[in-house]
Amino acid sequence: MQKIAVFGGTFNPIHNGHIHLVKQFAQRIGAEKVLLIPTYQPPHKRALNLAPSKDRLQMCRLACEESIFEVSNMELKRKGPSYTADTLRELKKIYPVSELYLIMGEDMFLTLKKWYEPETIFRLAVLCAAPRSSDGLQSLLDCAENFERNGARIFIQNIEYLPISSTMVRDAVQNGKNIAGLVPPKIADYIAKNKLYLERENEQNRLSGDY
Repeated sequence: MQKIAVFGGTFNPIHNGHIHLVKQFAQRIGAEKVLLIPTYQPPHKRALNLAPSKDRLQMCRLACEESIFEVSNMELKRKGPSYTADTLRELKKIYPVSELYLIMGEDMFLTLKKWYEPETIFRLAVLCAAPRSSDGLQSLLDCAENFERNGARIFIQNIEYLPISSTMVRDAVQNGKNIAGLVPPKIADYIAKNKLYLERENEQNRLSGDY
């Protein structure tokens, strides 16, 4: 059975932390394919300084230097809020005999019970999560135990966390700082060429837990 790692997000922009996390999970899962799926509109947080979807899609493509990586625009084509349950249903139709592994960070995993149709997510994918804080591993393990009682399949890994966020990248751009250590060179060039993230960000959006 083919193993497919699925990693969705706003990717505003995609950065080295995202890439590190998904590569580590892909290796540990033994994934034959990795799908990056940028959202059109995240349902769980405000995104007032969101780059155009075509730019976020292209930056994801620029990040895919390895052959097993692919970028899907299925959520961008869907428009409106992007619900993971709907995406997994669609992926199961495309890859009916494959095993889907849904990758996420600590904050997303811990709030999963509040998502749209969490029972559908539990049924259609193995849930993969890694900590983003010093005490995050135990929180994930405790939460995983609860999810497993509800039929979820869980794969928790203590992957080294790179302290990078999309907010950090946008802040650096707005302040004229070098972002070479935060994103791959091709993405840094793309941001500069297309003058992305130069607008000052709304403070409430900055505090929304942007990954």
